[in-house]
Amino acid sequence: MPHELNAPEGCPPIRLRPLTVEDSSEWNEVRWRNDDWLSPWESGDPMHGPGMSYNAWIAWQRRSEQAGSGVIFAIEYQWRIVGQISIGAICYGAMRSGVIGYWVDESYIGRGFAPTAVAVLADWALTDAAGPRLHRLEIAVLPENERSLAVARKVGARHEGIRSRYMYVRGQWRDHESFALLAEDAGEGFARRLSSRHARSE
Repeated sequence: MPHELNAPEGCPPIRLRPLTVEDSSEWNEVRWRNDDWLSPWESGDPMHGPGMSYNAWIAWQRRSEQAGSGVIFAIEYQWRIVGQISIGAICYGAMRSGVIGYWVDESYIGRGFAPTAVAVLADWALTDAAGPRLHRLEIAVLPENERSLAVARKVGARHEGIRSRYMYVRGQWRDHESFALLAEDAGEGFARRLSSRHARSE
């Protein structure tokens, strides 16, 4: 199982940690309380496969982690779950890539939690010896999702243009703006760079 990841000094004091079966009540309360907030951006299965219970989802997460195909973290602030961030579709070999997804509780927007979580996760996935040592992380955003576009820009992701009919969202194949974080762009760390930007803006 991946270890806990903490934001560096100067960033909002969040941590990322693997979800467990013990988080069922808290995760469900946060996720479903934010359903109206999140549903416009939520991807789905065009084949309408069967749903999954929380415990089955956690078991699937553990298998994905063991196989190295994906990882999901809770975003935690003051010991409370305030969102979720993941890397899916992990490829190794010549690609060494993955796709980042994230959401934050509407009650906590505007505090820098999402860009900090993306930066911390990118540092772990791209440069940490304990991480998967990927080369590229992609962020795909619906063009009208201004908040998520701002997150990608704040962490310094490269804008790569539009991907046509990239993902199935609310019953349609939708175009997405594509961004990428590359290992050679990490420098001293995406999170440290973000914390320096915070400090200069204060």
